[in-house]
Amino acid sequence: MRLYLLALNPTDSVTEGFLPAAARLGLDVTVLTDQPDSHRRAYPDIEILECDVRDFRAVITRVSTHHGPDAVFTNSDHLQTQAALAAAYFGLPGKDWRATLRCKDKAEMRRRLTAAGVDAVRSAELTEPVAPGDTPYPCVVKPREGVASEDVVLVQGPEELVTHSKAILERRPGTVLVVEEYLPGDLFTLETLGDGRVRHVLGGFHTELSPPPYFVEERLTFVPAHSEPVVAHVLGQLDALGVGFGACHTEFVVHEGRARIVEVNYRAIGDQCDLLLARLLEIPLFEHILRTHLGEPLPADLGARRDGAARLEYPCADREGTLVDAPEATELDVEGVHLTYRPLRAPGERHELYRTNRDYLGVLRATGTDQPTVDRVVAGFLAERRWEIKP
Repeated sequence: MRLYLLALNPTDSVTEGFLPAAARLGLDVTVLTDQPDSHRRAYPDIEILECDVRDFRAVITRVSTHHGPDAVFTNSDHLQTQAALAAAYFGLPGKDWRATLRCKDKAEMRRRLTAAGVDAVRSAELTEPVAPGDTPYPCVVKPREGVASEDVVLVQGPEELVTHSKAILERRPGTVLVVEEYLPGDLFTLETLGDGRVRHVLGGFHTELSPPPYFVEERLTFVPAHSEPVVAHVLGQLDALGVGFGACHTEFVVHEGRARIVEVNYRAIGDQCDLLLARLLEIPLFEHILRTHLGEPLPADLGARRDGAARLEYPCADREGTLVDAPEATELDVEGVHLTYRPLRAPGERHELYRTNRDYLGVLRATGTDQPTVDRVVAGFLAERRWEIKP
């Protein structure tokens, strides 16, 4: 059976998750990408074909002139609609392209949720640096189809809105911005996996952010089960968007007992959280995701372990400059806590300060069975290591 995997940049999810899972399932994998050289270096034993993967027509042509497909899949935020359209064209299982579009287009997501009567957030689209007269403050300005907190800024008034939107539009010509009311509350995620018939809630995370006005995710703590009303609120909003097939990562805030969606990433959670989930829950997560796209039903019970505790930490650059000292990749067990550290920048690299997850210097994954112990071991690990940046 042949799996076509659409990709932009090589990712840990693909390298350590989906490709090994595809091999265990006995699948022949063909990667379609507009960056073939970087993928050939990352996956030398995998067939790589160059393709304009942002264009669903190019994807369909590339597939139809190669081997017949059994599944078309992507875990990229940017390629969900293209993969969904290609899968539909070939009569294969996949996500509803209308749902993938609603999730990717943050303005359309707001319109859909409002029309369904499940939530109403005041928002507007901008193509030039202006402050609409009915904008509520504080508000958040962000690219309509952005990811990873890239160019997401909290704005306190009209002058700030004009300044920040002007800067973003200059950096990203042709981008459409969304300005929406700021949703107060604690930030969480809900991780789900469905096959169109059954939907499993895998748990979620409590996310801690950098100080405002930016929204860099610095720390995530596993939440085995959110309250039933919160889960019901979030799932109701996902239903309104048409989300229910494959993996989905939903970010939401809880304020005064009410859950309100911030954004929906219709894919598995990234930044190595999916790798942590697979280990923590002790389930073949990546195989389950791929099987749904092969048309196989999910089991009624995934058999997920429910007594786990976990935390992810992302040491971040706090200034621009050259990384001159940083710890190497490490894997060890301390007091019953399994730690996995992976560097994301190598010493000698120079970077600007981005105010996004591109500032991550590395990622520390920690799993155990007792949250206080996990937290203590993580704090100790970070205190014993140093990351030095020089101008």
